[in-house]
Amino acid sequence: MINRHLFIIAFIISSCFSLSVAAEKFTISDLQFKGLQRVTLGAALLSLPIREGDTVDDYDLSKAVKKLYASGHFDAIELYKEGDVLIFKVEERPTISNIDLVDNNKLTEEQILDSLKASSIQVGETLDRTTLAGIAKSLEDFYHSVGKYSAQVDTKVTNLPRNRVSLQFVFHEGLTAKIEQINIVGNTIYSDEHLLKRLTLSDSGGWWDFFADDNYQKQKLAGDLEVIKSYYLDRGYIRFAIDEAQVALTPNRKGVYVTVNIKEGDIYKVADVKFIGNLLGKDDDIASLIPFKKGDVYSASEISFAEQSISKYFGRLGYAYPEITTYPEIDDETKTVAVNFSVEPGQRGYVRHINISGNTVTKDVVLRRELRQMEGGWLSSEKIELSKTRLNRLGFFSKVDIETERLSDDLVDVAIKVEEQPSGSFNAGVGFGTESGLSLTAGVQQNNFLGSGDKVAIEAKKNEYSIGVNLSYTTPYLTKDGVSGGGRIYYDKFTAGDANIVDYTNTTYGLRLSSGFPVNETNRLGFSIGWENNGISQLKSYEQISKFWSIYSSELDSDGTVNFQNFDFTARWTRNTLDKGQLATQGMKHTLGGKVTIPGSDLQYFKVNYDFSNYQRITEDGDWTTLVRFSAAYGNGYGTHKGQDQVLPFFENYFVGGYRTIRGFESNTVGPRAIYKGSDGGNSSIVASNSAVGGNAKYTISGEIIYPLPFLDEAYTRQVRSSIFVDAGEVWDTEYDHSYYSQLSCSYNCDYLGDYSKPGRIRVSAGTQLTWISPMGPLIFTLAKPIKEYKGDVSTIFSFNIGETF
Repeated sequence: MINRHLFIIAFIISSCFSLSVAAEKFTISDLQFKGLQRVTLGAALLSLPIREGDTVDDYDLSKAVKKLYASGHFDAIELYKEGDVLIFKVEERPTISNIDLVDNNKLTEEQILDSLKASSIQVGETLDRTTLAGIAKSLEDFYHSVGKYSAQVDTKVTNLPRNRVSLQFVFHEGLTAKIEQINIVGNTIYSDEHLLKRLTLSDSGGWWDFFADDNYQKQKLAGDLEVIKSYYLDRGYIRFAIDEAQVALTPNRKGVYVTVNIKEGDIYKVADVKFIGNLLGKDDDIASLIPFKKGDVYSASEISFAEQSISKYFGRLGYAYPEITTYPEIDDETKTVAVNFSVEPGQRGYVRHINISGNTVTKDVVLRRELRQMEGGWLSSEKIELSKTRLNRLGFFSKVDIETERLSDDLVDVAIKVEEQPSGSFNAGVGFGTESGLSLTAGVQQNNFLGSGDKVAIEAKKNEYSIGVNLSYTTPYLTKDGVSGGGRIYYDKFTAGDANIVDYTNTTYGLRLSSGFPVNETNRLGFSIGWENNGISQLKSYEQISKFWSIYSSELDSDGTVNFQNFDFTARWTRNTLDKGQLATQGMKHTLGGKVTIPGSDLQYFKVNYDFSNYQRITEDGDWTTLVRFSAAYGNGYGTHKGQDQVLPFFENYFVGGYRTIRGFESNTVGPRAIYKGSDGGNSSIVASNSAVGGNAKYTISGEIIYPLPFLDEAYTRQVRSSIFVDAGEVWDTEYDHSYYSQLSCSYNCDYLGDYSKPGRIRVSAGTQLTWISPMGPLIFTLAKPIKEYKGDVSTIFSFNIGETF
């Protein structure tokens, strides 16, 4: 027994010392390491708190060992003493050679590697084996939070030569637990059904409830609880509370039962609205921003709206960081709430610098001339927002972010970061019609020439019905005040018969000078003057142009051609509140324009047109948006020529059908058909042509629902847009004499004919469209089908265009 006690005492005493290190103090004559491979001797010595010549005891030695462990280089350390020499025998931590992930479907490889990197687990780093279990546990916890309660993560470490290891994480994700039932306890005002239909999560539905979200997720449940709370708080239940939410797992871990215990309370009304703090003498203005008054039912969302409105109001005045706090005084006896707004505007902020980044092509001056927030001026949230809108309208950027950096109480920097997108385009089009077959167009333009913001177009086109050249240049800032200027020289030979129009050839060349003037931030006026020569030849005469040729028959040359030279003046008013220049999601655009030939020209006519677009967001981010477009135009002659009233030249007629008018119909095919006198040469019969002749009046209307393309990578969401649409419209000719032609007999294509003198023969189509702002320019793919059509109409199932302007 005594020997046993002596043995225990001896063991305790020996355990207080290192295996070969004496407890008494001594002076170190040398420090040595054994087992170093990757770690250098110098790095190891730097980790020690002791040096040669130091006098140490056992406490100093234990501290030295701890420091070595803390360096993160070693898995095992043994300390020996030989005389006055200390020897550290170490085993280095292995280096991670590679990381392999197996069967990870819910988590992406990037997510997992980022999580591992945060724990210093990455290729090239040393491995701390003690962290692996914790990492596997945290990954399993994530799976549990999204309802995969049977998920497991196994870690495998394979030793490799030269003190390296290979890590493998094997994921056994399992199935997501289904919500078997959601129970709400304590509700008397609103039924379970009424509350449950507002949640994103739902009970497990049958096979018919395909869209039910019955997969349990902790984050979604937390969001749903906030939805319930907000629903009550917005309806006056200020004492509403959620006691607890219980989640019970089924024995097989494949389902959960969710129970939510709530206390509804009573409805409270607003007893009074008060303001405290510094209102800068703007009491009446601020009071007008409050959307509720005394006696109204209390609403938490209206409180938040009022705080935001007051904050924006001060932001417009230059107070960028106001503090708006609401203090409700609740009276449980009267069931009322006195709402107190504490207002502290802070100091007015001034802008030191405006820093622009992200523009590799577009020059800084192009961006700065669109800014309404100036350096050295006081900061205005309204001017910041207007500057962002103007930059977006340029159409040069896919994304514009503006942030303020607070330098002091009254000084800020403004940082503008843009992401450029293609602003030039290779204008090309490919179309396929059920009867017309394949058609091609081509051209080139650059809307941001050399990053200057100027628009240059050098277009040479050739397709089955047209060949031409167009040179144009426009600068939006001819003056620093935003007066634009530009010019255009063009040539075009148009063979109408190949473009679904009655036979004739129009050879046009001309020159145009234009300028625009800003009225304010959203309104602009534009004017131009031009000279144009129209050479008409190879004309196959038809009834609708008989009145025109009765006026100008004497102008025909011996070969049947005629040339008209005209000077014209155009004017246009534009009101634009769109949030972007391309792929807009909010706002309206109105354009009213007119063209009139100047007296003394060979032809005297006028044309007026109106175009309207309205985007309204369905969702706050604009991913879901509605678009309504409307266009109308009318033209006619004015004055007389040789005693006869002028009419609109037939080559200035309007046509619809095709992209941007009525999709699903072949281009230029909708509208009046050419009428010819009977083949017997008599005046009592007529025949109708397959070709359209257009008219002097038209309208089109279109409705679209724009939606995000499913399964699209987030990086492309700002360049791609998809929509479903319904188009409608028609063309007519107010100069058409229906009463005369209706009395004549018809011998061919008689069911093509109608009353072309007034509207009433509307066409309707529906379909879907995909738009992509590609490096070559906008690509538009359209699938459409006519819903309402008439005999002789030509449909187009699919069309593909590159570089359309929109």
